[in-house]
Amino acid sequence: MELIKTKSYEKGPDVVMILAHGAGAPADSAFMNALADELDANGVPNVRFEFPYMQKRREDGRKRPPDRQPRLLECFADVVNQVRRDVGNDCLLVVGGKSMGGRMASLFASERADIDGVVGFGYPFHAPGKPDKWRTGHFGSLRCPMLIVQGTRDPFGRQDEVEARASELAGVHLHWSDGGNHDFQPLARQNSSQQALIAEAAQQARAFIRESVKPQALSANA
Repeated sequence: MELIKTKSYEKGPDVVMILAHGAGAPADSAFMNALADELDANGVPNVRFEFPYMQKRREDGRKRPPDRQPRLLECFADVVNQVRRDVGNDCLLVVGGKSMGGRMASLFASERADIDGVVGFGYPFHAPGKPDKWRTGHFGSLRCPMLIVQGTRDPFGRQDEVEARASELAGVHLHWSDGGNHDFQPLARQNSSQQALIAEAAQQARAFIRESVKPQALSANA
């Protein structure tokens, strides 16, 4: 499988994040490119991949719905195994992703003992307009720490909704990006930008890895 690797990935890193795309956009979308670059700039080497349905879309241009969950998790496992061969057993492995990619990362981490951390960027707590069907049931089975960076206006889980169900998120770290929507786009009246909120998300990911995954994994000067 073809992987999109950041420059620091090639330098024998101490930690690597495997970054999965969301349901509707590919691994090299503008959002994913910006997120990968900001993570790399913050000392978090990362690698991206595409799920099978998105690979097929790239080949023939036809839009498809995401593969079923077992196929998505099988693909995740293939990537994790490939990256592990690349970086060796001493490198910390963090899985994460945008929206659906972050959800699949957390499901994968709830089933595997060899993952050191999870980061979800814009987690799909529920489908928009369907707050009665939450996607947090597996959080209690996570075997490693998890961070979710969420916009306060995200229709897949706004701050008031999520905080009302705090008991279901025990052990999950949450960071709220003020005014951000599902793509971390702030309100026009805010003195901010999508790029600024993506940079903030990357900084939070780095702090999470340093403080909750393994402090010595990242240099304080990175």
